[in-house]
Amino acid sequence: MSGLKITEFSVHDIRFPTNVTGDGTDAMNKECDYSAAYIVLKTNSDLEGQGMTFTIGRGNDIVCYAIEQIANRIVGKDLEPIFSNMGAFFDFLVSDPQHRWLGPEKGVIHLATAAVNNAVWDLLAKHEKKPLWKLVVDWTPEQFVQATSFRYITDAITKEEALALLKKNESSKKAREEEVIKKGYPAYTTSVGWLGYSDEKVVRLTKEALNQGFNHFKLKVGADPEDDLRRGRLIRSIIDDPANLPEGRVIEPRTIEGKNAGPAGCVLMVDANQVWDVPQAIEYMHKLKPLNPWFIEEPTAPDDAVGHAAIRKALKEINIGVATGEHAHNRMVFKQLLQLDAIDVCQIDSCRVGGVNEILAIMLMSAKYGVPVCPHAGGVGLCEYVIHLSLIDYICVSGEMERNVLEFVDHLHEHFKYPVSINKQGRYNVPLDPKGGYSIDIYEESMKEYTYPQGGYWVSAAEAEKRGEAPPIPKHL
Repeated sequence: MSGLKITEFSVHDIRFPTNVTGDGTDAMNKECDYSAAYIVLKTNSDLEGQGMTFTIGRGNDIVCYAIEQIANRIVGKDLEPIFSNMGAFFDFLVSDPQHRWLGPEKGVIHLATAAVNNAVWDLLAKHEKKPLWKLVVDWTPEQFVQATSFRYITDAITKEEALALLKKNESSKKAREEEVIKKGYPAYTTSVGWLGYSDEKVVRLTKEALNQGFNHFKLKVGADPEDDLRRGRLIRSIIDDPANLPEGRVIEPRTIEGKNAGPAGCVLMVDANQVWDVPQAIEYMHKLKPLNPWFIEEPTAPDDAVGHAAIRKALKEINIGVATGEHAHNRMVFKQLLQLDAIDVCQIDSCRVGGVNEILAIMLMSAKYGVPVCPHAGGVGLCEYVIHLSLIDYICVSGEMERNVLEFVDHLHEHFKYPVSINKQGRYNVPLDPKGGYSIDIYEESMKEYTYPQGGYWVSAAEAEKRGEAPPIPKHL
């Protein structure tokens, strides 16, 4: 590694036109083009690192600029000291006073930090010739703690507590690794329930998902309670009918315990995407009680920990849980959610917080407080990222995956060199390619086609608009 350094970078505004088919639509986000603010780090060797953060379109304009500003600080840096202490590197990334003034550690500047930080983690994993999850799993507990960001959270978990937790799980790591490689990691699907889908499409996708092995389904809600009930009952009518399950499908009882599963062993969750005030969320969810969802996701503003605690307390009487985290700015918000007993499910996002270092901290806190981690993955590249994080959580941190489910959306995976895949039991296959790193490499052809605004698709869309025509629907959609 001696002499290896970061020499340059390029930033790419990549937008996929998912809005033309209604993919990704919900009560808050009615226009949604899945987009990656994407960075490629180059070195004085053949080694490259890719990283990204996720937006839903025009936000890329701002985030890409912020990525450039942060990445400028690491050009010329030697990689040996960075790789030997990733925790110190994270501290460096978030220490620039001009950038901190814009956060600190939240918003656009933190999204950009995640893209750059994730690219360096990708570099490290590729340098070691391991998938990212395997890189971390093979670390000692001491190395794991060194890479974790503990600043501002030691009132929730100390380094000593984290070390003890990791050491407790150390002797059984190998068995869990072998098990998950054999079985896969549990998943749920959101692809059936986008708000912009027709009933016919919902029915078709729900039946297809059952046949793919899924038994956890999520529905977007929040626009109209009567319509939400109707759509939810439509899904329930399919997933609660044992005749619709694939032949030989066996659902383990522990995986659905306490989740309001229906007679066929299928679970429904609902997601409001922050659209309600606290009293409104409580009232609305009482109306949706007939759907018997396991949880309501993002019922209110994502950084309102007190509000989430109030909602959770009120919904306990009707046996509906609360989940949030995809828009939680940083580890400190998660700390408050956990300390206030405000969530039943912790939904980390791979690039909303500042990258892997911060994710490790959140997983450690969640394990201490006994809250399962079920990552958010509704966006381009997020499924590719978060399977690594769930594997780290299961093998190293919580030691549990029976009650955990990792979100899966069946969109845009064909644009990645190391795409995720789902086995016949509706579980994520474990990424094993030693060249894959953090699994976020996008094909050059896809980058050229969907770079905004000069990519081939967007040029065609602009020409169609001039003619007064609807934008073209790409083949992959």
